[in-house]
Amino acid sequence: MPATPPNDLPYTICVSDTIDAEVEQTILEGLNAYNDAITGYQDRQVLSVVVRDRDSQRVLGGAMGRTSLGLLFLDLFYLPASLRGLGMGSRILEQFEEEGRRRGCASAVLYTISFQAPEFYERRGWRRFGEIACSPEGTSRVFMSKTLQAAS
Repeated sequence: MPATPPNDLPYTICVSDTIDAEVEQTILEGLNAYNDAITGYQDRQVLSVVVRDRDSQRVLGGAMGRTSLGLLFLDLFYLPASLRGLGMGSRILEQFEEEGRRRGCASAVLYTISFQAPEFYERRGWRRFGEIACSPEGTSRVFMSKTLQAAS
């Protein structure tokens, strides 16, 4: 439900459980323009490393994120159970990190959930730098980072 800001300004503030294209575009473009003006950089770029079925080319899983200001962000990473334990996750993560290096990123950051894959990342050189409890009880968000070595 719209709420009127203080002082009877001619604006409303709306809370929603959806994000439409106009909202996303306005916020993203505004924040990007502000960041560009302050830093003088315009290097943000999305990144995905995807595994597809060889015959149908249907997407089965992979990693999504972005690079910006010399930092690689791993936002989402998923593989179906049938592809786990085959080395596929490691290969996807390696390619994701390598592309970050190629783009000039010195560090990488992600968060995962305690029941997902923090140990997977730790075995690949990521380190925990924070943890916040969340629901259900006994679960936490695990924040991780990795220093990326310069590409050879």
